[in-house]
Amino acid sequence: MSSFKPTIDRLETFIFWSRWLQAPLYLGLIIAQCAYVYLFMLELWHLIHNLFFSSTRITETEVMLVVLGLIDVVMIANLLIMVIIGGYETFVSRLDLEGHPDQPEWLSHVNAGVLKIKLSTAIIGISSIHLLKTFINAENMSEHTIKWQVVIHTVFLLSALAMAWVDRLMTTTVTLSKPSHGARH
Repeated sequence: MSSFKPTIDRLETFIFWSRWLQAPLYLGLIIAQCAYVYLFMLELWHLIHNLFFSSTRITETEVMLVVLGLIDVVMIANLLIMVIIGGYETFVSRLDLEGHPDQPEWLSHVNAGVLKIKLSTAIIGISSIHLLKTFINAENMSEHTIKWQVVIHTVFLLSALAMAWVDRLMTTTVTLSKPSHGARH
């Protein structure tokens, strides 16, 4: 058995090293973040141009829809940041940010469970913005589209509740399985 030890050690080192294969994926998400910054600035420019420099005035509803679109882009960008930073920290390598004044508060207690809950909450927020845009613009949408958006949003809500419930069960199970400090053996 001990003759396999060097081979097993190399295999374990290789398996542990494989986590770095995710690094290019996070770099790709940073590029996607750049695309969202570009889209945000483009939409903001269109809003400003249509408000102040266009011969045709836009309505309050149109402004509200554009602003909701901007909020949607920001929420997706926030989701990307959570996945990039939280995923890298959880699955690839620790970020050396101890004492950094800009360290996000949530990063100090991030784990796979917390990350899933935060991501599902962000997806619900994004879905809510889309649903609000649909309701504001309902006269231009088919009833079929509106119904499906409500169904999809409800599924997101139920999925998030189920994930939170499972996470709570797992946390409670782990807490109950640990011996208490004052317990006698």
